[in-house]
Amino acid sequence: MPPNRGKKLGMNPLLQPSKLKNSAVPFNDLKTEHFAEALDASIKKGHEVLTQIKESPASFDNTFRGLETCTEEMEFVFTLFSNLLAANTNDELQQLSMTLGPKVASFANDILLDGILFSKVEEVYKNRQSLALNAEQIQLVEKVYRDFQRSGAALSVEDKTKLRAYDEKLSQLSPKFRENVLKATNEFEMWIDKEEYLAGLPASARTAAAEAADEKGKPGQWLFTLHQPSYVPFVTYSEKRELRQKMYMAFASRAYGGKYDNQDTILEIVRLMQEKAALLGAKSYAHYALQLRMAETPEQVMSFLSRLMRASKPTALKEIEEVKALAKEMGFEGQFQAWDFGFYSEKLKQKKYNFDEEKLRPYFKLENVMAGVFEHARRLFGLSFKETQEYPVYHEDVKVFEVYKEGPEKQLIGLFYADFHPRASKGQGAWMTNFYEQGVFRGKKIRPHVSIVCNFSKPTAEQPSLLNFTEVSTLFHEFGHALHSLLSQVEYRSLAGTNVYLDFVELPSQIFENWAEEEESLKLFAHHYKTNELIPMDMVTSLKNSQKFMVGYTAMRQVNFATLDMAWFSMPPAKGESVGDFEERVTKESHLLPRVPGTNISASFGHIFGGGYASGYYSYKWAEALDADAFEFFKERGIFDPETAQKFEEFILSKGGSDHPMRLYEKFRGRSPDPEALLRRDGLLES
Repeated sequence: MPPNRGKKLGMNPLLQPSKLKNSAVPFNDLKTEHFAEALDASIKKGHEVLTQIKESPASFDNTFRGLETCTEEMEFVFTLFSNLLAANTNDELQQLSMTLGPKVASFANDILLDGILFSKVEEVYKNRQSLALNAEQIQLVEKVYRDFQRSGAALSVEDKTKLRAYDEKLSQLSPKFRENVLKATNEFEMWIDKEEYLAGLPASARTAAAEAADEKGKPGQWLFTLHQPSYVPFVTYSEKRELRQKMYMAFASRAYGGKYDNQDTILEIVRLMQEKAALLGAKSYAHYALQLRMAETPEQVMSFLSRLMRASKPTALKEIEEVKALAKEMGFEGQFQAWDFGFYSEKLKQKKYNFDEEKLRPYFKLENVMAGVFEHARRLFGLSFKETQEYPVYHEDVKVFEVYKEGPEKQLIGLFYADFHPRASKGQGAWMTNFYEQGVFRGKKIRPHVSIVCNFSKPTAEQPSLLNFTEVSTLFHEFGHALHSLLSQVEYRSLAGTNVYLDFVELPSQIFENWAEEEESLKLFAHHYKTNELIPMDMVTSLKNSQKFMVGYTAMRQVNFATLDMAWFSMPPAKGESVGDFEERVTKESHLLPRVPGTNISASFGHIFGGGYASGYYSYKWAEALDADAFEFFKERGIFDPETAQKFEEFILSKGGSDHPMRLYEKFRGRSPDPEALLRRDGLLES
C-alpha cells in the first residue's frame, strides 16, 4: 500500500460502505494513511454514540445495543489494520502500529472506565431476569457487565489514570515484540554453494532452496532461511551436523540478544501486566485472565499440566533414549544435542513404521488437500466453496471463495480467504482471522468474511505445492477455526464465532485435525499429483501408526510451553533475574533435552507476548482433551454421521459465545467431557 497523501477523508474507503459484491473489503483502494484517518473518525463517531447512551434511559436497546454500535467502526478499521500488519506488513505499517494501538486502548478505556456508562450497565444487569430478554441477550448483558467490572470501572480516578498508562504502553510493546521476531527471522540466511552440503535433503527442499537463491540473484547456489518450509526439512534431514547446528542455533536464539533483542520488552510486558492485574484486585495476571476460562484458576491449570506430565514424562524419556540408541547404532559419537533429535527421531520413525513423511508429499498437493477439506465441510455441514476472482485481495497469493449452505435455496454464508505461502512480509506460523465478524454491523445483520493465513511449502518450477502431513494437519486445524466463524448464527458480533473462552476456542480447530488421518477421509483427497493414484493403504496404515510416535515427547513439549507461559504470568521473575535464568528455573522439570547456551524460547514466544495467549497456552492441551472426547462420539456413530455433525454445528459451531462453553459441550455430547479421553487416545493412561 504505497503512500497517497492526496486522498481526502471523504474518499477514505474505510469510512463508507463497500460498493463491492457482498461488501467485500476494497483492498485495491486501501492506502496506509487511510487507517489513521479512519481510526480517528471512527473513534470520534464512537464518542458521539457514547454521549447518546449516557443521555438516554438505561435499557437493553439504549445501553447494550448502543455499546455494540459505538465500537463497530473502530473494531472494523483496527482489525483490518492488525490483519495486514501480521500477513503483509511493511515499515510504514509497523511504525503506524505504535500510534494506532494506544488510540484503540485509550478508546476502550474511555468506555470501560466511564462511571455513568457503568451505572447504566449495572442497572440493566440487576434487572436482567425481569426484562423480556432472550438467552443470548442475557449472555451479552452478563458479559458486558463483567467486562466493565474487570476493566476497572469501579476504580478511583487516580487508579484509572494508572490503568490507562499501562494499556497504552502494552499496546505498543506487543507489536514491537512481533516486529523483532519477524525481523530476526528474516535477517538470517544460510547460503550453500556446494551440492555435497545438501546431503540427506529431499528433492523438494533442494529445489525450493535453489529457487530462493535464484530470486536473490545467485543462481547455482542454495538459500535456506528460518521460515518453517525451509527450516524444518533442513534440521530433519540434513546429514551435515554442523549445518543443522547452525540452523538450530539461529532459530532458537531469534530476538534473544542482538539488535532485535526482546528481553527488555518481555520484562516490561510482564511487569505492566502484573501491575495492571494487581490494580484490578487480582493476585497475578494469570489469576485475572483465568477468571474467563473453563480452567478458572492457575492452580487448576497447573493441576491439569501436572497430570499430563505424570502421564507423559516417563514415556518421553524412554522415547529420547530410544532415539539416542539408534544414533549410537548409526555411528553417532559425542554429546547428543537438540539439533540431533529431529534428524535421528526421523530415522527411528522410518525404521519402526517404514514411514517417511517426505514420501507422502506427492499425495498431498495443496489444491487437492484444499478440495478435500471443502468436501469434509460439505459432507458434515452442507457447505460448498466456489473460488472467484471477483474480489480484490491484499496480496497476489491470496485466493477467495464464496461459501454457500446447500439446501432448496443456496444461501451465501460468507467469504473465505486463503493465504498459504511464506514471504518476508508475513509472520511465522498459521492463524485464522476475520475481516468482518458475523452479526449486526452498520444496522444490518451480515455474514462473516473469514481468512486463514499459513506458511506452507511454496510451489516450484518443477512441481506444485506439496504438503507434508504436519502441514495437512495445520490446514485442517485452521479450517476448523474458519468453520466456527462461518457457521456462526448469533445476533451480536461480540458473541459471534470464535469469541469464546480461550480454552474452548481450540475445540473446533483441533477436532477437525482428527479427520485428516482417517482412511475414509484420506480417500477423498490423497491422490498422487502426477498419476492421480490413491494413496496406498499401507502408507495410510504407516501414517496412522506413526501418529503415536513420540507421543510422550510431543505432549511434554506442549507442557513445557504451557508451564513457561503460566510461570511468566503467575510467578514472574525476581528483581534482577534474567529472562534466560527465569526460563531455565521454571522449566527445569518439563525441559527434556540438554539446554543450549544462547538459546531461549521466551524471546520469540509470540503466542504469549504478541498474540493474546498470555496465561492461555495450556488451552491447546485443554481443548485437545475436549476434542479427543468429542471425536470419540463421531467415531462411535461414523465420522461423517449427519446427526452427530448437526449436533456439533447446532451446539458448538453456531453458538459462538452466546452460552457458557460447558453447557454447550454438554448439550452436544449429552454429558460432561471425559478428562481421560486424551490420555486414552495417546496411549498414556497410567496402569
